[in-house]
Amino acid sequence: MKSVGRVETQYLDLNAPVALDCGRKLSPVRVAYETYGTLAPGGDNVILVCHALSGDAHAAGTSAQPPAAGTRDGFGAEDRDGSAGAGLGWWDGMIGPGKSFDTDRYFVVCTNLLGGCRGTTGPSSTDPATGRPYGSDFPVVTVADMVRVQKAALDQLGVRRLAAVAGGSLGGMQALEWAVRYPDLVDAVVAIASTHGLHAQGVAWNAIARESIMRDPAWQGGHYYGTGSAPEGGMGVARMLGHITYLSGRALDDRFGRRLQHGDDIRHTITEAEFQIESYLRHQAGTFVRRFDANTYLYLSRALTYFDLAREHGDGSLERALAGVNARTLLIAFSSDWLYPPIASREIADALHGLGKPVECHVIEAPYGHDSFLLEEARQTPLIRRFLGSTVD
Repeated sequence: MKSVGRVETQYLDLNAPVALDCGRKLSPVRVAYETYGTLAPGGDNVILVCHALSGDAHAAGTSAQPPAAGTRDGFGAEDRDGSAGAGLGWWDGMIGPGKSFDTDRYFVVCTNLLGGCRGTTGPSSTDPATGRPYGSDFPVVTVADMVRVQKAALDQLGVRRLAAVAGGSLGGMQALEWAVRYPDLVDAVVAIASTHGLHAQGVAWNAIARESIMRDPAWQGGHYYGTGSAPEGGMGVARMLGHITYLSGRALDDRFGRRLQHGDDIRHTITEAEFQIESYLRHQAGTFVRRFDANTYLYLSRALTYFDLAREHGDGSLERALAGVNARTLLIAFSSDWLYPPIASREIADALHGLGKPVECHVIEAPYGHDSFLLEEARQTPLIRRFLGSTVD
């Protein structure tokens, strides 16, 4: 299928301060975004695509920025299509002519999240009160805050209604938040490999990843900008840990097993007896720290950990939280995803069914764990196209 081609990231500055859940108001706020396709005269063909923890606004096409800015680094992506580091959007297989989010029919928008490090205001941005980067003085943000910023940005772009909001992982959380917070503005939701609230195991793994960053002396309490030192060691360990949680045991066994990096040559020092999986994780860590800010990782990780639809909107009841949803909902989960397990999607589906709301829930048998939402594009496409009302080729 065709690509959307070469794209430029665009920027807008919000007209008004953003009121955050933490009680603070944030201003100024800049939002980085990209668009694909053509806006219909009636403005009724807009799909908002929301990115996950390590993504950004560059969701499709080839970036006009240098290749190192590419974010398509899911497990196996570099082997499958040679695109890793080539500036290809992180969901290029899903956005474009004839794809899941068909740009021959839809006008697709993707924004970099509040708290980001890829063009949207975040902890590395300048604090107008001090003239220095916010660092850890940046306000705590929530998924709801991210959605408020998206809404404000779309308002300034003249978008008044969304044909759909879609995303995987943290992106799926945003899509669900949109449906609950703005029920009259969203026609459909596509939440993939996501949840209404992380299970305790997910909370624990995210906490360990954050600790690895904050215990790195180079973090300097979050004020490392301009010091010539950054918590690259802690950030690398956080990425290695996070990457493993995105995968499944089977995927790792199939690709690496217990193969040594240098064949059967067992070395005689502790640093040299390296398995291929160790080398792979080290490579992932090195690539990630070059393109992502450690404080942004901390803030976005904390936001997705806080997310809890039942607590925030339903006084502990998921069904009560979803009672006002008007959107049709498509939930896609993956059998081997133990970080965002299928049971979470089924719980959302059961609550919506109980309320008489239109919902579909599909569990795809796939070996890649949570990363399946980036890798199993071909199997998601017919489900999404059918749900959105397109003809499946």
